[in-house]
Amino acid sequence: MLPGIDDGAPDLDTALEMARVAVGDGITQVACTPHIYPGVYENDAQGIRKAVSRFRERLAEAGIPLRLTFGADTHLVPDLVEGLDSGRIPTLNGTRYFLFEPPHHVAPPRFSESVFNVLAAGYVPLITHPERLRWIEDHYELFIRAAGAGAWLQLTAGSLTGRFGRRVRRWSERMLDEGVVHILATDAHNLNNRAPLLAEGRDAAAERVGEEEALRMVEGRPRAVLDNEPPDGLPLPEGLMDNEAVEQSRGRGWLRRLLG
Repeated sequence: MLPGIDDGAPDLDTALEMARVAVGDGITQVACTPHIYPGVYENDAQGIRKAVSRFRERLAEAGIPLRLTFGADTHLVPDLVEGLDSGRIPTLNGTRYFLFEPPHHVAPPRFSESVFNVLAAGYVPLITHPERLRWIEDHYELFIRAAGAGAWLQLTAGSLTGRFGRRVRRWSERMLDEGVVHILATDAHNLNNRAPLLAEGRDAAAERVGEEEALRMVEGRPRAVLDNEPPDGLPLPEGLMDNEAVEQSRGRGWLRRLLG
């Protein structure tokens, strides 16, 4: 939603209209999370913080009642833990949680090791839109292991309503049915195919997991993230609650299970 900072809103007018759409959809707070992607989007916490501050002022001037916080959609980089520790890479609202975006087209080497490293350092990665990755078919178990070890999985709301095609919708429904999804998010980038709409995804999720769990995905767990609550502060998704992998992840066996 931040104007002109990455591949999202290109200008202030678009950003303000996106904010109006979000408010109209029932959204009261947005985490602005532009990409940190070396060589493509060279953002850092300081620049994102300043952009959010400017946009917050523009929202107030326009009378749009939308609260803002920020983080980043962080790609896999060698110095990820160092960047988080130093504050150069922002977590969500300054908490232990951060958005972790895998590459879209090719499975990265040592993905599980990277997840382990940030978990061991005390952070909780929210792995963004795994259902939309081109390589999920051959590596689905990596995400289940990561979730069993303590990572959170975040689906895009529009994936459940077919905005990204039938293949992505099928993977979204499978993950919901297997009870491994923690959060639904808008992943808003524009006013067209990726608008800041969350209610439709919540309603689609409720048809598969029930109203209570769907609300946890869009209200309960996001609020727990912004309040820096411990990951077990709310009930886990059903597929992880009684999972042997989760129990062992709390002891010495969790690294072995994550790395397979």
